Amino acid sequence: MTTRLTVLEKGRLVVEIVRTYVRIRGRLRHSDFQSVVRELHAADGAGRMSASDPDRLGRAVTRTLRLLPTDSRCLMQSLVLTDLLTRRGIRSSLVIGVSPAPQFAAHAWVESAGRPLLPSREPLYHRLVEL
Repeated sequence: MTTRLTVLEKGRLVVEIVRTYVRIRGRLRHSDFQSVVRELHAADGAGRMSASDPDRLGRAVTRTLRLLPTDSRCLMQSLVLTDLLTRRGIRSSLVIGVSPAPQFAAHAWVESAGRPLLPSREPLYHRLVEL
């Protein structure tokens, strides 16, 4: 059972999510996508903070980015969550899936221990790549 976060811990987590989002957006402007993903997975895990439950982090990222005037699409949510998990020493995979027909579409999500932490929509999207 996961303990509830205090108001202060929730506030710190929201700030961490927003800072992570801003940092990743800046990196994407100056680097290619694969380099940014490699950097996210290369973090040392030393920045462990409160809220280390992967499911809780996934929900927090989704809720926070949806409320802000940011790019809250699945790819940005996945990149932010990947960074939060890595800094807490939690292994994860960023998955990108595609649906080629009838009209091309793509979706990204994060998995940890084989479980999706963001909505995967896997029946509709075939796995293209796992990073």
